[in-house]
Amino acid sequence: MAWNKKDYKSRSGSAMNMSLRQQARRAAAEGISNDAPRNFAELAPRGPLQVKNRVIGKLLQNGDGGDVYPDQAFRDTNFGVIHIDRANLNGAPYKMTVVCEVLNPDNTNKDFRGKIVEVLGDMGNNNVRMLSVLRQYGLSQTFPDPVMDEVKDLPVDPEPSMIDEQIKAGRKDLRDLLTITIDGEDAKDLDDAISVKPLANGNYKLYVHIADVSNYVKEDTNLDGEAKLRGTSVYLVDRVIPMLPPKLSNGLCSLNPNVDRLAMTAEMYVDSEGNTYDGDVYESVIRSDRRMSYNECYRILTEEKPEDEAEYGPILNMLYEMKVLAEILKRMRDGKGAINFEFPETDVILDEEGNPVKVMAHPITFTNGIIEQFMICANEFVAEKFSKMNYPFVYRVHEDPDPIKLARFSRVARTFGATGKLSGDVTPMDVVIFMDSVKDDTAKPMLDQVLLRSMAKARYSSHNYGHFGLASRYYCHFTSPIRRYPDLYIHRIIKSYLHGENSKKHFAGLVEPVSNHSSDMERNSVEAERASKNIKICEYMSNKVGEHYEGYITSIISSGVFVMLNSTAEGFIPFRTMSDHYIFDERMYRAIGARGGFKLTIGMKVKVVVASVDLDSAKIDFVLEEGFERGHSKGKQIKSAEKGPGRRKLKRNRKGRR
Repeated sequence: MAWNKKDYKSRSGSAMNMSLRQQARRAAAEGISNDAPRNFAELAPRGPLQVKNRVIGKLLQNGDGGDVYPDQAFRDTNFGVIHIDRANLNGAPYKMTVVCEVLNPDNTNKDFRGKIVEVLGDMGNNNVRMLSVLRQYGLSQTFPDPVMDEVKDLPVDPEPSMIDEQIKAGRKDLRDLLTITIDGEDAKDLDDAISVKPLANGNYKLYVHIADVSNYVKEDTNLDGEAKLRGTSVYLVDRVIPMLPPKLSNGLCSLNPNVDRLAMTAEMYVDSEGNTYDGDVYESVIRSDRRMSYNECYRILTEEKPEDEAEYGPILNMLYEMKVLAEILKRMRDGKGAINFEFPETDVILDEEGNPVKVMAHPITFTNGIIEQFMICANEFVAEKFSKMNYPFVYRVHEDPDPIKLARFSRVARTFGATGKLSGDVTPMDVVIFMDSVKDDTAKPMLDQVLLRSMAKARYSSHNYGHFGLASRYYCHFTSPIRRYPDLYIHRIIKSYLHGENSKKHFAGLVEPVSNHSSDMERNSVEAERASKNIKICEYMSNKVGEHYEGYITSIISSGVFVMLNSTAEGFIPFRTMSDHYIFDERMYRAIGARGGFKLTIGMKVKVVVASVDLDSAKIDFVLEEGFERGHSKGKQIKSAEKGPGRRKLKRNRKGRR
């Protein structure tokens, strides 16, 4: 969700190219030396730790030295302008975007001194803007040499002899089981595959096969240490920063079609009411029969008779059964009170040079929900199994909402027709019933945002506190070990148990630090992804100044309102630009005109004009269309040929962040 460039030439252009070559050399040397210990604590830090006491900003000349004016993204560091002595310029040209290390961050006089550690280039360059996001959030596109040394001899595909040995040692051979993957068209890291069998009694056998990453990423190796430090893959608008080297993430571990792959399989029996009543989790060998996409499956499942029916063979029947089973599971979860937050997601379409050519709401079909239901089923099954064994584990928890915040939210929702109240020991079903009573459909997506802010954030924990939003007593992240470290770590725990290693004592002191660090890195990735998307949205909208749009008020603060366009681009309208003097009513979450009495509320449809776009701070300002307040106050209705943002599933880190 969101929130006139020049080509760089002459002397500064060559300086920028030189800095990029320096960057490549520096990146190659990044991390630990070849003879360093294989303890992850001694690897180069990632995320916020990597950028401690560093800022990104523009370097301007000051005498024979310079001053770095930090980017607005670093305003919370309170460093202000940082002076660079001549000796610490390190050859950096002026008027460039640079990475600056603060040499005296604890200085009480606010006379901060620094040194230039990297020249990124001219911020008008597409790549430089994205490099600034990478540096700001401590993300590295390259892996340290010791990590690459550990993966260089790994095969492209598992050796047949290794597969045979694994099967002899007890790994189940499921290569003859009909199996498919369903993902986005551009996905390369295929974590999960599905097999479904209807049973004679009306029940189902559901197989969720997950890439067995832990077979290759061993504990106390440089590869494992780097994966833990990264915590997660990060999906920026124009590139992916993987948790694992591409040889693993896109190759050996990815469940590509028509090749043997090692997997961890959750085999579950699900009754006709959606309850999982039996099952097992074990190591397996699979061979995916076909790589399918959400759009492809949607086409097949909505056609009366697919034109290419013969091409898919028995896959068609399994797809139909998958749809039925997913609907059963969803009905069961809805009956338990699972909360379906519905926000529009944003797609930014880029051309080959990285310029944004379109901003749009991301289309989501019911086929996305099929895979989501199966992943939730497997995550619950595995979490319950190990919780009841009292085994050290990493859970995905979403704790009960704060009663005061929830009461404040219910007060706001009642102004949109909601009935009842949310107080006392609130259950997920209480929230669902309350939200279903909202009469104003246009306000529901925005009320979802207010509700989400009233709730605790989902996180990782060594203690099972349940997942309020999913109405689940037991929940974990088991299904994406290629791109999430908690999933990889619990695979390691599961395999230790399966092999009878009795490692409770070993994992007992490790699961909490892993949980905490993974939660930190997840938040870091969310912020980085949002920052990269906002940059491209602002670049796109910078050419739209003066253009008129329709949108919806998504949030209100004391100084103005936020408006989301139908494209999902979001901007701010300051109250000072409006014809009336508006007073923010925090209690009722609305703003009222002091003279005209006109009310601004979330979900309200408004007509706006793009007033300005600040590329440096990645912010968009709108103004209300002239006469809007006066015309709307007379009861005129705003009509639009465009549809509103609609109700779409909450973005879950591309494949699921719940």
